[in-house]
Amino acid sequence: MTQSTNNTASTAEGWTNPLRDPRDLRLPRIAGPCSIVIFGVTGDLSRKKLLPAIYDLANRGLLPPSFGLTGFARRDWSEDQFKAFVRENVEARCRTPFRENTWKQLADGIRFVQGAFDDPQAFARLSDTVSELDRERGTRGNHAFYMSVPPRAFPVVSRQLADCGLARSAEGAWRRVIIEKPFGHDLQSAKELDRVVSEVFDPSSVFRIDHYLGKETVQNLLALRFANAMYEPIWNANYVDHVQITMAEDIGVAGRAGYYDGIGAARDVIQNHLLQLMALTAMEEPVSFRADDLTAEKTKLLSAVRLPRDLAAHTARGQYAAGWQGSHEVAGYLDEKGIDPNSTTETYAAIRLDIDTRRWAGVPFYLRCGKRLGKRVTEIAVVFKRAPHLPFESTATRELGKNAIVIRVQPDEGVTIRFGAKVPGGTSMEVRDVSMDFSYGQSFTESSPEAYERLILDVLLGDPPLFPTTREVELSWKILDPIEQFWATLGQPQPYRSGTWGPAEADEMLARDGRQWRMP
Repeated sequence: MTQSTNNTASTAEGWTNPLRDPRDLRLPRIAGPCSIVIFGVTGDLSRKKLLPAIYDLANRGLLPPSFGLTGFARRDWSEDQFKAFVRENVEARCRTPFRENTWKQLADGIRFVQGAFDDPQAFARLSDTVSELDRERGTRGNHAFYMSVPPRAFPVVSRQLADCGLARSAEGAWRRVIIEKPFGHDLQSAKELDRVVSEVFDPSSVFRIDHYLGKETVQNLLALRFANAMYEPIWNANYVDHVQITMAEDIGVAGRAGYYDGIGAARDVIQNHLLQLMALTAMEEPVSFRADDLTAEKTKLLSAVRLPRDLAAHTARGQYAAGWQGSHEVAGYLDEKGIDPNSTTETYAAIRLDIDTRRWAGVPFYLRCGKRLGKRVTEIAVVFKRAPHLPFESTATRELGKNAIVIRVQPDEGVTIRFGAKVPGGTSMEVRDVSMDFSYGQSFTESSPEAYERLILDVLLGDPPLFPTTREVELSWKILDPIEQFWATLGQPQPYRSGTWGPAEADEMLARDGRQWRMP
């Protein structure tokens, strides 16, 4: 069946996709002919997230028949052995049903290249493999390179791609690079890393992954704020008392000691995930949700962040000690395998930030994250001021707290609104906190795609709204670097028992402001 060009959407490469009509945003966005090369394909991220996400995209019909997947690793594997590895991890972790016909189509485009990152011959073989996919699968010179590798490997892989000619594409095709966090370990290293990557790839072709921005609930934050008339008028300092953004984990370092020790909770989570969540929570309404417009508002917001004058009073850090996680006794951080027993790396971090804008002047933002805490939860809590006048007896409102809107990012995605309501029965007026809850799982029959599905598809489409820019990364490090430099002068972090909610100084930090942490 032939359709007129008025009813189709064309990519920049000239490939016409009859299933994409720009007049109907409900239709699926389907990638054009292309391939992905995954460096570090045998690692945890690839096994647990990337390979299942690629299969699920194919299973949902969002990848074209002319799609290729190439793994690059040290393993001395044949192509069949690599395909078996991919299938094993896909079957174990795919979100959608496993179908043999989907697998066969995907497997026909799977390739494997054995080699080390510093081996030019391995990259020559990779170049040959990519050319083979162009000829045999029709990928048309469109290739994305996913660096699922430690940050220290980014420069060497980038230079190897340049030397073998893979970083630049022929006219009408594209090459893109996907970089996992952390992007540097401070402002200086981030700038140096950006310089190296930008020498190889055009800046518009560099996609910095922050998987939190691909979560449905994070995107729903924008819908909550800007699609509803009831919230935006009160989303400011006139009504908001403070904001708490929490990312709590109930696990320890669990096999990540080599990466985590020396990095710590603030660099691992606050610099990227939590500052991005804060930017989306507090930014002004963008002109549109195109990448440039979203970036403009997030950049303005991050530029207006002010650190507390007294870092000792308004930051806190801790290190988990032995304790109980549920019914299991667990070791402390310093007793974990691979951790230096004298390590001063924090596993808990909390900071107060202020935003010097008309909307948020005087409203503190409290960011906290940690491992071995009471439960696994990520949430944004916008806590409102008390009503200016309560025409009730004092005994009637003694159990009444502050109103709050809580956006639950994980694991139970949704939104909770907390407000006061009369307790039924009796003749006296008694007001108590109640909650009104929206849950994704109960309100929608569609299952939410994994964040990596959304983000990988966005890379293949060349659609970058959910990817932090160089400027955002640099502003985030400018916020965190002074705090890290201050902490480096303090020695050992304060211990806290595993299974609790962090060190005592974190509670003291809020108590100084007359507030307390929410109990998720």
